Amino acid sequence: MTAAIDVSDSLLAELPIPHRAKAAYRHLVSCGFEALPVVRRGLHHANADVRYWCCQYLDRFLEAEVLGDLIAMLHDSDHRVRISTLHTLTCDRCKEGACRPEEAAVLPCALEMLASDPDPHVRAQAVELVGQWVHTNSAAEAGLLNAMTSDANSTVRKKAGWYLPGGPIYLRTRPRPSRRSQAA
Repeated sequence: MTAAIDVSDSLLAELPIPHRAKAAYRHLVSCGFEALPVVRRGLHHANADVRYWCCQYLDRFLEAEVLGDLIAMLHDSDHRVRISTLHTLTCDRCKEGACRPEEAAVLPCALEMLASDPDPHVRAQAVELVGQWVHTNSAAEAGLLNAMTSDANSTVRKKAGWYLPGGPIYLRTRPRPSRRSQAA
């Protein structure tokens, strides 16, 4: 097991090298959950490319022990890292682990990012995370409504509308009434 960790540690050094990054990332992914300790260290790396690729890895192999480190990446100075972090916290398709963030841990930061992140791509990705709670949290709905009516970027405005009442994603994700409540 030590050899796999040593190899994975050496892969962190390859992640900032453009022509080696994808191969190093694929190797980390092939290590599965065994690479998690190395990736966790990579989240604190000085190079934004390393942090970005580590967030990409966590999109597939997220575990509860790393969730706090990942949530901290929402404040990263690099917009690509923030986008990747938002995607990782939102996406269920890619995951092999069963870890999901709690609303209280991520919604306040996601709302702040939606309202004020300087990068429109980050704000657009924040829409998806905020949208997860639009059916149950009035602050999520208010944040999305504000983005739809006043964001400077047309893509963010359009995407926010998809998650609001009447929007296609809102309708697709709305909770279905149980058969018991339908019979009553």
